[in-house]
Amino acid sequence: MSETAVSIDWDRANSEDEEENYDDDEEDYSSPAQSSPRPPPSANFEKDRHLVYLEMMYELLPYHYQSQEINRLTLAHFIISGLHFLGARDRIDKDVVAKWVLSFQALPSNRVSLKDGEFYGFFGSRSSQFPKDENEDFLTHNSSHLASTYCALAILKVTGHDLSTIDSDSLLLSMKNLQQDDGSFMPIHIGGETDLRFVYCAAAVCYMLDNWSGMDKEKAKNYILNCQSYDGGFGLIPGSESHGGATYCAVASLRLMGFIGVDLLSSDSSSSVIDPSLLLNWCLQRQANDGGFQGRTNKPSDTCYAFWIGAVLRLIGGDALIDKIALRNFLLKCQSKYGGFSKFPGQLPDLYHSYYGYTAFSLLEEPSLSPLCPELGLPLFAASGI
Repeated sequence: MSETAVSIDWDRANSEDEEENYDDDEEDYSSPAQSSPRPPPSANFEKDRHLVYLEMMYELLPYHYQSQEINRLTLAHFIISGLHFLGARDRIDKDVVAKWVLSFQALPSNRVSLKDGEFYGFFGSRSSQFPKDENEDFLTHNSSHLASTYCALAILKVTGHDLSTIDSDSLLLSMKNLQQDDGSFMPIHIGGETDLRFVYCAAAVCYMLDNWSGMDKEKAKNYILNCQSYDGGFGLIPGSESHGGATYCAVASLRLMGFIGVDLLSSDSSSSVIDPSLLLNWCLQRQANDGGFQGRTNKPSDTCYAFWIGAVLRLIGGDALIDKIALRNFLLKCQSKYGGFSKFPGQLPDLYHSYYGYTAFSLLEEPSLSPLCPELGLPLFAASGI
């Protein structure tokens, strides 16, 4: 997610194991150059410019994205789901997109192969989709990936594809191979790290397929609770520093699995598996003086955390306590004159921060945007199947 993204880099994915790094490279942060004056930010959400930006990305990705080829499905998710938020789902060929996404699913040659320990999910791109050998089995380097599987299903949901047509039995049965004894998940069947990002991806996959046979929810819950820090936030792994992206993965996973309900702050906290008041305090402390949200203590505000932290506050019923005017002003400073959003004010836009800029404005109830399903990070109507 640097600090993962799905950064669920939270900004830039690891090209070796195709992880969605939800954690922007904040360690490499340096202030944008101030040599030339910036144009004043727009006072409005520039929907038309964002549509032009996403339509351009839909047609042809700039060469700067070559290094992220292994995450092509993730980039497609940002574009297609972003268009849905902007009310422009009709601008894509839904049948063509669905067919393209389905071509990335790894399918076992027979039921026996489901016991070989591999994961039969979705590949992130053609560059990780290895051919079958002479026995019609995938090579040992089958690299279908849990985060890519989440993105594939998200795209299919947004395009209105019937998920019952997917070989979900093979997907979920093999996904159980990824869950570890402590309840965490690896993203691939061998050699991957384990943390809350992939617990979230597994929970979201099960939720979207309406089938929880792919994971042990009780084990996953215990792992999540072991990742909560003394300050109320959650780290990516037990004992690590609280982090905005990890906290989202924890809370959203608990909601998807049914362990926490709506508006925790109005409920009896003694019966909750987490301390909502402590979590609320940690989240509210992440809104900085510039109005934006930071991912960790003493880090700069960043567009994407308006979603990661803002969605947590929505899920626990504390979003009314956000200074929404200040947050909106910060986000508008990150809105590019070319369309899209940048990580920090004054920088060029990118797909990752653009998508989470749209979700953040949806949380702020921007009139021109579709409402948000905070636990899935998708447009509400797509998430609900409407």
